[in-house]
Amino acid sequence: MASIAVRLLYALTMIILIVVIDILFLRHHIVARLIVNVAIVAVFATIYLLRFRRH
Repeated sequence: MASIAVRLLYALTMIILIVVIDILFLRHHIVARLIVNVAIVAVFATIYLLRFRRH
């Protein structure tokens, strides 16, 4: 059960980070927003695969 909570918290952290960066820094830069969002998801996916898939 704790594992599900940690994964949910991890996903929520990623979503909040994307939204905050979009609102604060990339409001009027559509292409930059897309690139940064893809990069954030890629970093989170890499960390997820290295950290959580070991068990």
